[in-house]
Amino acid sequence: MKPVVSALNAWTCIVVSVFAIVILSVIGSLFKTNNHVMMGSTEDPENGQVVAASVFGAVAVYGVFLVFCAGQAYLHVRESRRGAIALS
Repeated sequence: MKPVVSALNAWTCIVVSVFAIVILSVIGSLFKTNNHVMMGSTEDPENGQVVAASVFGAVAVYGVFLVFCAGQAYLHVRESRRGAIALS
């Protein structure tokens, strides 16, 4: 199977996805516990559980990106071990 995206794009996607998963997981857990940092202002949402569910949905999307990009990076590594010649 051939990779769909370039190696640089695959590794960049991996780094961005891991960073987003970590940051959004922290933010989601703060909303889930109704932490005063996230819920203390009058302009903040009233239901932290609903916001946490949305944030964890975004974490799931980034998880799918991570799996896809890791697969693409694996294909590039496997292709480079075979001694393939890149024409581009």
